[in-house]
Amino acid sequence: MDFARYRPHLIATLALGLPLVGGHLARMAIGITDTVMIGWYGVDALAALVLATSYQFIFFMLGAGYGLGVMGLLASANARGDMTEIRRATRMALWLSTIHSVVIMPVMWYSEPILLAIGQEPIVAELSQDYMRIAGWGGLAFLWAMTLNSYLASMGRTQVVLWLTVVGIPLNILMNWIFIFGNLGAPALGVRGAAIASIVTQYVTLAAILVYALWLPQARPIALLQRFWRPDWQAFRAIFLLGLPVGLTLVAEIGMFVGSNIMMGWFGTRALAAHGIALQLSSISFMFHLGMSNAGTIRAGQAQAHGDPIEMRDVATSLIVLSVGFAILTSLVFILTPGPLVALYLDPANPEAPQILTLAVGLMFWAALFQLVDAMQVQGLGLLRGVQDTRRPMWYATISYLLVGLPAGYIFAFPLGIGPAGLWMGLLVGLSVAAVLMLGRFYSGLSRGDWTRAVQPG
Repeated sequence: MDFARYRPHLIATLALGLPLVGGHLARMAIGITDTVMIGWYGVDALAALVLATSYQFIFFMLGAGYGLGVMGLLASANARGDMTEIRRATRMALWLSTIHSVVIMPVMWYSEPILLAIGQEPIVAELSQDYMRIAGWGGLAFLWAMTLNSYLASMGRTQVVLWLTVVGIPLNILMNWIFIFGNLGAPALGVRGAAIASIVTQYVTLAAILVYALWLPQARPIALLQRFWRPDWQAFRAIFLLGLPVGLTLVAEIGMFVGSNIMMGWFGTRALAAHGIALQLSSISFMFHLGMSNAGTIRAGQAQAHGDPIEMRDVATSLIVLSVGFAILTSLVFILTPGPLVALYLDPANPEAPQILTLAVGLMFWAALFQLVDAMQVQGLGLLRGVQDTRRPMWYATISYLLVGLPAGYIFAFPLGIGPAGLWMGLLVGLSVAAVLMLGRFYSGLSRGDWTRAVQPG
């Protein structure tokens, strides 16, 4: 590898990507603090929070496609200096985010019958609905923040997004302390208190991001909210066609992991606990690849605007080198030191801890193996989003995750009798197929010159 040639691309990708990695980790930290603090409140409340946030996350991420999908388009428009395109695309992404947040509220408000129908305990279903009837209103803040993050990131303002997200961590802890446990004169509200804390944190963070986006001198000519109420149906349709496949792609991937969680539960609570530990450790390492993927989306969008296939290829190569390097490092850590990592999640006084530890250490081997393919599929996806190619990747994700990964996991785990490790083998197969299809799509399009010509969203 010619380091001198790729050095500027490596530096630019890291400068964009590392703050985005930090932002993803900060959002994960907020979720972890919610889980820990509600766990101190009670077991039923904890079960309800885990169920409610999983249920809610699927619907939120479906709508996040508009904010994420527009990132490459905005990066390309910024590189061309097209302020009108930036304003039109961002506004209509905000419109679609608003509409989505309203449309999904009924399934939050009346979630208890749905949860009961899929076999959840009545008390857990009731508490989950209590949580979502409040937290569901945070969908607007979540989706607007996602769009504004893309808007600022496309201008290279990723560090601001990081620090504004980090500020939300102590705020969320304080709000949880007040409303979950009833401090400073507030009533002890349990899961409803956690929901109040969530929406307070989300709207305060959104307000800070919005104020910064409007104040930023670089962005003032865009006049983002000027005559915001006026529809732009051409842009609305284009962003809908661009963003909906992104949301469905996210749901397909989430569906594979949710399906594996459900099937792991068939092996019992110890296997499910071990699975959860291995999956969370993998999720932490995945935040690096996700942040780099977002940076790849921006860099690919800029290269497309320049119409330079060599720049596009160098951007992709630099992105993949960084991601592969980190994947190799985390794989070695997972293989060489699984015991100490897993032990962080276990109480030594718990009589079930040794069995859970043994199961989780075995799963960490498979978690190490899929680090590389998980990294490659998300980088391929990020590059394709950068050139506004989202419809074909949606079908690739559906095939890879739901038609290959989940069935393969079931076959390995049950008919072939491999057990819990078989489900992780299925995840490995699904992610491998996705990586081949996503990167194959990107490089075949690059060789044809598709990504350095003007493309239609979707």
